[in-house]
This record gives sequence, C-alpha cells and structure tokens, in this order.
Amino acid sequence: MADKYDLTSKMGVYLDRHLVFPMMEFLNEKDIYDQRELNIGKLEILNNTNMVDFALEVHKSSYPDEDTPRHFEQKRSEVVRQLKSINEKMQPILQMMGEEEVKKQIDSTREGKQLFEYLERHHNFTLDDLNTIFEYADFQYKCGNYSVAGEFLYLHRALVQPDDERAIPSLWGKLASGILMQEWDAAFEDLNRLREIIDSNPSRNQLEVLQQRTWLIHWSLFIFFNHSKGRDAIVDLFLYQAPYLNTIQTMCPWVLRYLATAVITNKRRRNVLKEVVRVIQQESYTYRDPITEFIECLYVNFDFDKAQEKLGECETVLSNDFFLVACADEFMENARLFIFETFCRIHQCISIDKLSSKLNMSAEEAERWIVNLIRKSPFKLDAKIDSQRGHVTMESHSVSLYDQVIEKTKTLALRTQMLATNVERRLNKEKDKADVVPHWAEGPRP
Repeated sequence: MADKYDLTSKMGVYLDRHLVFPMMEFLNEKDIYDQRELNIGKLEILNNTNMVDFALEVHKSSYPDEDTPRHFEQKRSEVVRQLKSINEKMQPILQMMGEEEVKKQIDSTREGKQLFEYLERHHNFTLDDLNTIFEYADFQYKCGNYSVAGEFLYLHRALVQPDDERAIPSLWGKLASGILMQEWDAAFEDLNRLREIIDSNPSRNQLEVLQQRTWLIHWSLFIFFNHSKGRDAIVDLFLYQAPYLNTIQTMCPWVLRYLATAVITNKRRRNVLKEVVRVIQQESYTYRDPITEFIECLYVNFDFDKAQEKLGECETVLSNDFFLVACADEFMENARLFIFETFCRIHQCISIDKLSSKLNMSAEEAERWIVNLIRKSPFKLDAKIDSQRGHVTMESHSVSLYDQVIEKTKTLALRTQMLATNVERRLNKEKDKADVVPHWAEGPRP
C-alpha cells in the first residue's frame, strides 16, 4: 500500500531536481521500490548537474558488472574546465568583496541600487560582474555546494534590480539553497518574499502565475513541516489565500493531504476543521487517500469503525511520506482524540471496555487516558466516569428554542437602528447632491 499512496512522482514535476534527491534517499531507506530502479532514477536526476563523482558512484552501484562509461570522464573534464573559467572571472570580484570597506558597505547599505552605485563608482563594478556572480552561484549550486551558492545568491539579490530578468531566478535559487542547507528561518523569509513578488504582478501571463504558484506550494512543504511557525503558515496560505486554494484544487489536489495533517496536528487551528472538511468533500472526486478519507469518515459519515480502519492506513502513509514521517506519532495521537471527542458528542453513555479495545489499552489505562482528555480537551467535554459500571456518561446541555430565539434576536434592535441611520445618511447625501448646481449651468465664469 505504501507505493500506492507515494506522491514523489507527482510532486517531483514541480520541484527542482536537487530538492527531489533527498526524497529519493528517503524512499531508498524505506525500501518501498526496487533498489535498482531508484538508482536509475537518481542517475536521471544527476544528469543535468555537476555532481559527476556522485553520479559515478550511483552508476557503479546500479551496474556493478559494467565498465565506467566514457561520458562520465568527458563530463568531469568539462566541469573542471568550467570551474577554472568561472574562478578566473570571479577572482577580481572576490578580491573586491574581501576588502573591509566593501564588507562594511554591504552590511550597512539596505538599498540595492545604492550599493550597486557605490561599487560602480569606487570599484568599477558593472552589470557583467553582477551576471558573473549569478553564474558562479549557479555553477556552485549544480555542484552541490549549496552554502556557497546561497551566499552569492544573497549578494546577487541585494544588488540586482527588481525588473532584471535574473531577479526572480536568483530568489528561487536562494530559496532552494536555504532548504537544502536546512536554514529554515532564512528559507521562510525567502518564501514569503517570493510569494509577494508572484502575487504583486497582475499583468503577467495568468498561466505563468498559476505555474509559479504551483511550484511555490510544493517547495513550501519543506519549510512548513520543519519551521516552528510552519503548521500555522500552511493553513493561512493553503486555506485562506483564495489564489493558492484555487491552485491546489486545479493543479495539485494531493496537497490536501498536507493541509489536513497540519490541521489535525495543530491544536491551535482546530477551528478551521469545518473548512478543511468542506474542501476535502469538494475534491473527493479528484483525490482521495487514507488521511482525507479518515476525515470524511469521521466528520461527514460519522462512521467510527471505518474511521478507525482508515486511521490504521494513515499510519502506513505517514511513515512513508517524506514530509509527514516526523509528525506521524503526533497525528495518530490527535486523531484518536478527534475520534473520542466526536464519539462523545454523539453518544450519551460509552463503555470504557469498548473504548479500551479500540484504543489498544487496558481498561485502567483507558480510564486514565479519558480523564486526562476530558480535562485538557479544547471542546470542553462535560463528562463523568462511573468506575463501578465502567461507563463514561456525557452530560447534554441542549439549548431550548426560546433561548435560541432570544440569543439570535438580542442585537436586532441595535442592528435595525444602525440600518436606519445608514439609510438616513445615504438619503441626505443624495439630497445634498441634488441641491448643487452644476458649474456648466451657472453661466460663464469671470
């Protein structure tokens, strides 16, 4: 079942090849696919990079009985030649950047244009030099030197003008470098900056914007499931930003797996569960997996036996998902809480023995677990435990029809008064306009 719900092939289309490689390594450890097939996939990923030695190791492990192909030697020679060439072009720039005066200027200057003018005026810095910095960072990135690439892409981003054709690629490269170096705070800032750029240019081709947002959604998963604020940010972006929710529904409905997981594992955002259920229902005809089906079973069909069955499948999916494996235990614990809380809202009397069997606990352990849950539950469950009978009794507090009417109409007078005031203000404004004589009807002006 693990390979059935694996999303690597779908998501890899919207990721940089360097970002796909950690996912391939993860699959290698999980032993989901054939080892040789995975190595062939790694070779395809490494083809357009400068990591020749690494590609050679992968090739030898895939084809141990074959001789080393000549194209590896040719590729290595070409990479060495390019390295010498780019180092020669970068030498004067590196010398300039090493000067204390330039370092202070870079640290103190916030405006990229001002910094560029300073370097141009005092060090004969040109646009060709700026392009050389970008090419050097790109070369280092392809070699797998993500730290060096990120450092020079940061410098390039500080100097480049927003309308330059390499401004956005530079930011994408900086984001990828931050992700691969696991610098989550810097990557989070780059992600937000890139989103602002994508969203702030309505004149661009809409198909291109849709593609950029799809890429951003997939790249953001690396950050959202590793950054301390990621579980909140993924809800805010994927659920409450209409353009991104539309992109998910149109291009990549499988991302709902990650949105659902973020909500279930984030106790502070349980208030958005209804919205998540609504979206999952809307997209159930295009995408389903055990995680989305678990939510449907629990909150749409109220089928607790089926929900328990899907929860077992969720554990397999989570443990084999590159982004979700770290939160698998948290998901399972919170999902059990969701089942219990929903069950309590529907049933008035619950057998502790029945619950303990479903939770794989002894009766005593289940009783302690239920006591702690009732105390800590954000839904304020009003329940009492009868230890002698082995039951949990739920106290129902149904609101009478009279109280419901009073609650809904208590602000009616105030709202009516505000409506009358707004209507009166609008009528007075229209009357004032009617009393004004247009300037063209007043006769000639002196």
